[in-house]
Amino acid sequence: MAGSFVKALNAKIRANPTLSYFCSTHFIGPASNFGIPIAAVMDTYKSPDMISGSMTASLFVYAGTFMRYSLAITPKNYLLFACHALNAGAQGTQGYRWLKWHYWGGKESMEALEMTNVDEIAEDTELAASGLNGARKA
Repeated sequence: MAGSFVKALNAKIRANPTLSYFCSTHFIGPASNFGIPIAAVMDTYKSPDMISGSMTASLFVYAGTFMRYSLAITPKNYLLFACHALNAGAQGTQGYRWLKWHYWGGKESMEALEMTNVDEIAEDTELAASGLNGARKA
């Protein structure tokens, strides 16, 4: 009974080309895989010191490999290609941020900026304190 129901449902789905595509691995695979590049794009708002250089490099190679694969299979899977193209772009951005932070002076410039801010706060505090002392004497 259940087997005939499943066969009938499958035949109905496969008869409609649009529904057949949305129920195929050519759609479900890339659609579920879009979580990786979306997460990478969202991570561009986080601090670059949290980026893993080795994981970013691995995901960049993975994206490039599967971009090639998506065009090598028959039929070509352009949705999978778009997913991995977005992932390659996002991982490239993350890789640039990681290199800038660790090797191109990003960490040092941030530390210098923080020290400048601390010095400015200290000066403002001293000025405010001296203003209060002057007001008490008068």
